[in-house]
Amino acid sequence: QVQLVESGGGLVQAGGSLRLSCAASVSIFSINAMGWYRQAPGKQREWVATATGGGTTNYAISVKGRFTISRDNAKNTMYLQMNSLKPEDTAVYYCKGTRGLFDYWGQGTQVTVSS
Repeated sequence: QVQLVESGGGLVQAGGSLRLSCAASVSIFSINAMGWYRQAPGKQREWVATATGGGTTNYAISVKGRFTISRDNAKNTMYLQMNSLKPEDTAVYYCKGTRGLFDYWGQGTQVTVSS
């Protein structure tokens, strides 16, 4: 079993920054891919970014150039640095880890960007 716990959400003005954290209960060396997803009210959950154990990162077009995903293996934690935030970034942000055949999700953290 893998437990993931997100933190770092909050209320920020447009143009501001936040850093989200996702702490894993196991060594993230064992987690093939870790990613961030978000779900805005009334919308489906959407992919934001992914970081593999090999160091490859990918981003949704809507956040590329503004968000940075990273993994700290020593702390078993994944991060999402979010800069130049926009009101449309408002959502509950979830982290996901894939280990073997299984996906694990965190409980989510709310990010609200005011205009």
